[in-house]
Amino acid sequence: MDFADRLIPVDFRSEVRGPLRRLYVATLINCFGNGMAFAMFVVYLHNVRGFSTTFATLLLAGTAVVGLAMAPLGGTLVDRWGPGPVGFGSYVMSAIALTLWTAVRTRPEAVGVALVLTISQGAGWGPGMVMMTRMVSEEHRQRAYGVNFMLVNLGIGGGLLVSASIVSLAHPGSFTVLYLLDAAVTLGAAAVFATIIRHGRPLQEGSREKSASEGWRVALGDRRLRLYVIATMVLILGGNGSVDAGLSLFVVNNLHVSIHLIGVAFFFNTSTIVLGQLWILNRIEGRSRTRSMALVGLLWFVFWAALGASLAVPVVVAVIALCATQVLFAIGETMLFPAGSAIVNHIAPEHLRGRYNAAAGAAWGVSSTLAPAIAGAYFALHLGNWWPLGTGITALIGGGLMLRLHRALTPEEDGVTTK
Repeated sequence: MDFADRLIPVDFRSEVRGPLRRLYVATLINCFGNGMAFAMFVVYLHNVRGFSTTFATLLLAGTAVVGLAMAPLGGTLVDRWGPGPVGFGSYVMSAIALTLWTAVRTRPEAVGVALVLTISQGAGWGPGMVMMTRMVSEEHRQRAYGVNFMLVNLGIGGGLLVSASIVSLAHPGSFTVLYLLDAAVTLGAAAVFATIIRHGRPLQEGSREKSASEGWRVALGDRRLRLYVIATMVLILGGNGSVDAGLSLFVVNNLHVSIHLIGVAFFFNTSTIVLGQLWILNRIEGRSRTRSMALVGLLWFVFWAALGASLAVPVVVAVIALCATQVLFAIGETMLFPAGSAIVNHIAPEHLRGRYNAAAGAAWGVSSTLAPAIAGAYFALHLGNWWPLGTGITALIGGGLMLRLHRALTPEEDGVTTK
């Protein structure tokens, strides 16, 4: 068996064809566009359009809350109308909103377009996951989700590189070019996605009626889903949510490291995900998904502990530690997403899969909404030096909750195979 066969088994490669391949291409193109506009929201509103930073940051927080609140509706629409039409509609609506975003001048315009953009982009994730689940056999779904996560990071990373070469505060018009290019790229993703809409058709009439009658009552009544959502929410609070919310602030104000080095650290993170995802998938294949996710909590605790310990070492050592532990953090990410997605879509009934995925996505949304408030409280109370340790303990608790979920799943649901 050669290296390629060990990295990507032949039986899985046979499934990455036709519809699934085009779904991957649409995801890569769309995430490339998202990456171009990544982290530009506040800068664009404040530095280019002249809104106050207070308005820009409040709008960012408000759209996150709205996106979270709309998640159940998105799951319901996927179950009733099918992931194909809902996914295609989200791509088109997002492209229109990005185009309108270049013309906002007043606060009502900014609020209206930002809400449309949030709703459309938030509605696009669930349909893709449901369609992927339909296209891939159960034995290969975890691997398929992992490859998808790798492509998401590859697309975002590529988009970030392009945006860095386009935008300039000295030339405000460059932001217009950026967002129009993002809109065009999103339409390109929609065109590719349109070729596979038939694979995301609505369920048969009987299944739709069953979905409507059972709905969220059955989904939220599933103890396995509730445990998964709670465990994931806590784990993300100790991971991605807090990285996005406060890592840059801690590195600049507490470690006193140049802000430019943050991009270097994230390069190590993204590179590890892109280069290591397939290898990690082979390591966790056939093993307990919940225990793999519990290990994520331990890895992330080490990341935060090392970050906190960096306060006591020279700046050069702190930078090296930050880059090295970003690799560790990324390894955790490569295990978390495919294992978690595989659990959710294994326990979900076909006619409620949209709702189950929406509930799982809501766990990420809640964490991303709470994390800035928690980080802000630490720094407001002048406890910023203790923030990494507190966050690391949160990650450990999330890992412990994953072990509790382990006891609620059958070995098959947990991804364990016997040879």
